Amino acid sequence: MSGLEERKRSATEPFESLVGRTDAAPPMKRPAAVTMGAVLVVLRVLGGAIWLLLLGTNWRTVIAEELDVTTVDPDTLNASLAIIVVPGAVILLVELVLAWLIFLGVNWARIVVMLFATLSISASFVAWWVGDQELHLDFTLVTLSLDILVMLALSSRAARDYARRPKTRTIRGATGSTEHGGS
Repeated sequence: MSGLEERKRSATEPFESLVGRTDAAPPMKRPAAVTMGAVLVVLRVLGGAIWLLLLGTNWRTVIAEELDVTTVDPDTLNASLAIIVVPGAVILLVELVLAWLIFLGVNWARIVVMLFATLSISASFVAWWVGDQELHLDFTLVTLSLDILVMLALSSRAARDYARRPKTRTIRGATGSTEHGGS
């Protein structure tokens, strides 16, 4: 027999032996940039939650100062607060889920968070440039710096490589589940 015939696979090779093969790269250690990016997103969520809590406790004062009104119907006041707090809380929950997905190495979650951070940084710049917003150490500067740090961490080469690494998938066959390489 020649060497070529010895390397040929049988035409009747069992399905389980084909699926059991793995061509995936070895597991990659999670880079510090990914961990820090996820932690920074969680800190951003905590900052947003504190901001919503402070807004809720000072809502009557905020309305009185911004709209220059002294008396407001309590039902209207509560409804207007709910219009801001409920979507804000949903956004914060989505960001928390995205932080977890980033920690796990999901590339689209990393891209979405970087896109939102870019939009937030740009909006802060435009508001400052137009003169509607001053950057203060109390909150705006903290959230802006967190957004910048998130961008730096998640746009690093290590974070990109980790999120785009080949992953293994589970395929269910006739005899149960086995791992095989894929992306």
